[in-house]
Amino acid sequence: YASGGVRGIRSIMADFYIYLIAGLPFLRFGQDAPFSFSVFLQKCADLIPEKDLEILKAISLGTESLYLDKHPALKQRYLFERALRNELVKIRASRKKIDAANYLRGDGYVEPWLSHIAINAYRNPSPIEAEKILDAARWQFLDELSLGHYFDLEYLVAYAYKLLILERWQKVQAADKAKALEEVLTQKLIRAFYDQ
Repeated sequence: YASGGVRGIRSIMADFYIYLIAGLPFLRFGQDAPFSFSVFLQKCADLIPEKDLEILKAISLGTESLYLDKHPALKQRYLFERALRNELVKIRASRKKIDAANYLRGDGYVEPWLSHIAINAYRNPSPIEAEKILDAARWQFLDELSLGHYFDLEYLVAYAYKLLILERWQKVQAADKAKALEEVLTQKLIRAFYDQ
């Protein structure tokens, strides 16, 4: 320890998933994220191996495809997302009367329940509500992905994706509030102008 300094401490602490995960708050779809993704990475930094931390960083950067062959949870999530997007492509292509085959990725196999999710999202007149339907399905998949994994990297991978979903919805809600405030203020200005 004395000769290793901080690096020595890091190697001693590197496999303390149980301490890290036990201290993370439970995430619920539709609620605010308890902290940002960067804070999440800071919490992980001294308690998991560097190679696992790099995978979590890649998730936040959208470069996790570099690790698909090295980590099964990442590959399963990638295949799920691809299947969901393929279902959306099929629906849009049928509406536009074009061949979806040119736009599909992978082998085209999809779980039957994903077709229903995609149809429900597509038929929803509100783009925000449609996206909520898709994210709820993603959340459910992440719950299933982490089933049986309580103190390991698979759990953290699912947690990371869930945290990103919550962060995205916080940004959407903040943008909606700003837009609504702008509309209210604009209406007040218009009324004030015409009332003069």
